[in-house]
Amino acid sequence: QVPLVESGGGLVQPGGSLTLSCAVSGFSLDLYAIGWFRQAPGTPREGVSCISSSVDNRTSYTDSAKGRFTISRDHAKNTVYLRMNSLKSEDTAVYYCAAPRMTGYVCYGQHHAYEFYYWGQGTQVTVSS
Repeated sequence: QVPLVESGGGLVQPGGSLTLSCAVSGFSLDLYAIGWFRQAPGTPREGVSCISSSVDNRTSYTDSAKGRFTISRDHAKNTVYLRMNSLKSEDTAVYYCAAPRMTGYVCYGQHHAYEFYYWGQGTQVTVSS
């Protein structure tokens, strides 16, 4: 069973919005941080936003996402969301959510793919007119 499943991607015009969802199973958002990443063809996987566990409640964003993207979670649904506004063509990528292997990860500054262990299958976001 895949513990992380993304949904909500699609085609959107520049300036539009999308909300991605990451449904988590098998572990609690009270204890685990969740990170959002994206990867465009020919580029490394980039950390976009991260939300710490309920123990810490910190959030972090890469510079290009600050002011446009918002990460949040719903404990009742065990789901993490990434609301993306004012989308640009350079936001086009496959978006992944991921969790670290252990509890205690704190989202601070830039998060990196090598720090995360569990991955979803990804959802495509295409920003184009």
